[in-house]
Amino acid sequence: MSSHTPNPGNHDTTFLSAMARRVLVGDGAMGTMLQAADLTLDDFAGLEGCNEILNDTRPDVLEQIHRAYFEAGADAVETNTFGCNLSNLGDYDIADRIRELSYKGTAIARGVADEMGPSADGTARFVLGSIGPGTKLPSLGHTTFGVIRDAYFECVAGMLDGGADAVLIETSQDLLQVKAAVVAARAAMDELGRRIPIISHVTVETTGTMLLGSEIGAALAAIEPLGVDMIGLNCATGPAEMSEHLRYLSRHARIPVSVMPNAGLPQLGPNGAEYPLQPDELASALSTFVGEFGLAFVGGCCGTTPEHIRQVAAAVAEATKADRDPAHISETSSLYSAVPFDQDASFLVIGERTNSNGSKAFREAMLAEDYQRCLDIAKEQTRDGAHMLDLNVDYVGRDGAADMTALASRFATSSTLPIMLDSTEPEVIRAGLEALGGRCAVNSVNYEDGDGPESRFSRIMSLVVEHGAAVVALTIDEEGQARTADWKIRVAERLIADITGNWGLAEEDIILDTLTFPISTGQEEVRRDGIETIEAIRRLHEAHPDVHFTLGISNISFGLNPAARQVLNSVFLHECVQAGLDTAIVHASKILPMNKIPDEQRDVALDLVYDRRGAAGTRSEGREDYDPLQKLMELFEGVSAASARESRAQELARLPLFERL
Repeated sequence: MSSHTPNPGNHDTTFLSAMARRVLVGDGAMGTMLQAADLTLDDFAGLEGCNEILNDTRPDVLEQIHRAYFEAGADAVETNTFGCNLSNLGDYDIADRIRELSYKGTAIARGVADEMGPSADGTARFVLGSIGPGTKLPSLGHTTFGVIRDAYFECVAGMLDGGADAVLIETSQDLLQVKAAVVAARAAMDELGRRIPIISHVTVETTGTMLLGSEIGAALAAIEPLGVDMIGLNCATGPAEMSEHLRYLSRHARIPVSVMPNAGLPQLGPNGAEYPLQPDELASALSTFVGEFGLAFVGGCCGTTPEHIRQVAAAVAEATKADRDPAHISETSSLYSAVPFDQDASFLVIGERTNSNGSKAFREAMLAEDYQRCLDIAKEQTRDGAHMLDLNVDYVGRDGAADMTALASRFATSSTLPIMLDSTEPEVIRAGLEALGGRCAVNSVNYEDGDGPESRFSRIMSLVVEHGAAVVALTIDEEGQARTADWKIRVAERLIADITGNWGLAEEDIILDTLTFPISTGQEEVRRDGIETIEAIRRLHEAHPDVHFTLGISNISFGLNPAARQVLNSVFLHECVQAGLDTAIVHASKILPMNKIPDEQRDVALDLVYDRRGAAGTRSEGREDYDPLQKLMELFEGVSAASARESRAQELARLPLFERL
């Protein structure tokens, strides 16, 4: 197979440039046209139903189809490569031909595009490399991320060799499959030295979600940070059922939005599926979408024909494209739903109990490989009010990557919450990212061993960028963990400049952890640690309002009675939130609202946080020897956390039904 690009003509940014000038029109269905071509089993080389083999056996048929769509007014056609993936071609025992058939399918379309030349207004004819989802979904355990990524690499490499102008990852049902295809596409472009745009089209069923249950908000939250150039919908339904999902994308996506619907919902007819939407009806719907949602690219999917595209092109040419002013949301997501960093009435609660270092119950369940118990702990945190889960499997003597794969792959479909992957080991982080289709946060990076190309910082940041994750950055440098506010700020500014300037993330993608240390030991050198942390958050928040902040709150109270810890943690958290903290790694049910803490306990805890000893203390009663640490320990001597506060569930259970809701 040749690696020569056959006269690719206009490519790379040309497709995006043309789309910025006017709405571009894609083609219609490939399968519908092939079914009408009266092909024989010999045409399929005995591989009945394998459309991709026609790239080798009947290029003339495909040329006719591409030409018909161009003549109808399409600006771009999709290659006959939808099934050039491992699961589809593997079913025919020709998986070794992925790259070859991808190349041939792309070269056929490229040849027709070049033959046709520019359209009447001078716009070039474009070739979109079609990548379908295959029949095996990684989030459901049918295959692994690595296996389908490597197969997609071969597919995209063939498209690049064949002269594609863009890659279209379409009919996607699983966000993890989308991620694998995008990662593969970028790797292929890097290896072959040619960069073209990436388009992502997801398929939303009549249920209102993708096949695996993903809401459109979850899809946008997970896909846009991967760096794709356009996002949209195709297949499954007609335009009517896509309207609200397109409205969401139009309002919130910072990249162009597109659509390629079926010709209505399929109906069962004497010859199988039939699509009822007539060309004028599709044209009316798509031109309305352009005028209402500001779509940049439209076309057709199943059941659409050159006549559909002819009328769509004419209608869109007359439409006035709406201006879009998207309201971007800074967020993470699970496979199912997105969770904004900015919560309306709370900080973002990151559940701490799915951490093998911080939770004995979780560690024991993990070591026993009692994964159901691990999932139960995750669900308990969800019920307690967590918005995200901190997943840490690091344990001496264990294969962390294997543990992470086992747990993250189960959390992916059994928990509705996004995951913060918590590890010091790059390969453990990689295992988590390759198991989770939603947008994760990675905890964490720091400068403990510097920032050179082989440092943990660089290795983890490479994964963060590749998978479109958010990142927790700790104020640790080569000298150690920053203790004073000035030191914390100095390291934080270096991290922010590095992550945005050298790694291309936005400030909103950074979650700073300015570190907190126990102020409960009585040692003089730790007395101001709470003050220094709060001051660092306040000053950094003022300087970088888009950056997020987090803390492992319970560190502040290490060693105290559990009831005293609950109060001190709650008071310290409140003060940090007032300073600008917007996320925290906590056990949600063990955080008390300030108005639920007795005055004396709250005042003494505040005295301890702000190191108000002697007469300066709120509860000193003028005593020069007043020590809030000693006073707090006295207040909680013999008091258990259970007796100090009823559980949130018990508290809610006492309320009348409508108040509880």
